[in-house]
Amino acid sequence: MNFENVYWDWNSMQNDNHYPSILAIGDSWFWYPFPGGSLVNQLGRLVAKKEHYILALGNNGAEAFDYVYGKYSKAVKSALRFHGSALSCVFISGGGNDFAGFNDLRPLLNDDCAKATKAEDCFRTGGDERTINWLMKKTSESYRALIGQILASTNTQTKIVMHNYDYAFPSGKGVFGNKGNWLKPALENAKVPEKLHRECIKHLINRITFELGELVKIDKTRIVLVDSTNTLAEGDWANELHPKPSGFKKIAVQKWLPILKNIGLA
Repeated sequence: MNFENVYWDWNSMQNDNHYPSILAIGDSWFWYPFPGGSLVNQLGRLVAKKEHYILALGNNGAEAFDYVYGKYSKAVKSALRFHGSALSCVFISGGGNDFAGFNDLRPLLNDDCAKATKAEDCFRTGGDERTINWLMKKTSESYRALIGQILASTNTQTKIVMHNYDYAFPSGKGVFGNKGNWLKPALENAKVPEKLHRECIKHLINRITFELGELVKIDKTRIVLVDSTNTLAEGDWANELHPKPSGFKKIAVQKWLPILKNIGLA
């Protein structure tokens, strides 16, 4: 399966006599299957003039853990082993699914947040399992392991580009307008005041952004963070987790393109 210069299947790429110069290891922001595609469709068009071909790894619902220890770890290791020396860049999209589902987000929240006055009040504290600190540590450790694999498998000119999504609107909308079971249901179950719903999501995204920023310090010459927050309006979202095609394009053009130009990919 492919869209122009983006492939989600190695066999299809091989049949077309192409080899990846970019790996895109990611979740649904790289794999979103509905009309208009995902962020990686838009990124493919940005790097096409430089004759880059992208091979996507991962899948919808992937968590950061899956890339190095779970169901996609074998494919990632294999791709790095066979193509690592020829890669210009590796894109990474991960961490969002670590808190996006009801069963992921709800345990991070206090039992009753009705009296909360700010987002931080709604989250369980401490470093124990199922707290925000535990989640960020787990996500960061998975990223560190993945980055280590990439740095060890590629040449010194290969870049790593990560991103931090955007501040989603907990609307309760699922795919195709159906009721979603991601953000809003968990917030409502925890009795989070409605005025704090989006602030809670901002708090999570800001924590992820901080962790990703710390990872850039591993090698500032090779690792880049695309900060795509504050890009999308509410109307740019198709549902609670995914932008519309126009929203993905807006993020690609406004936030990714300057970075890709700076590192010579676009």
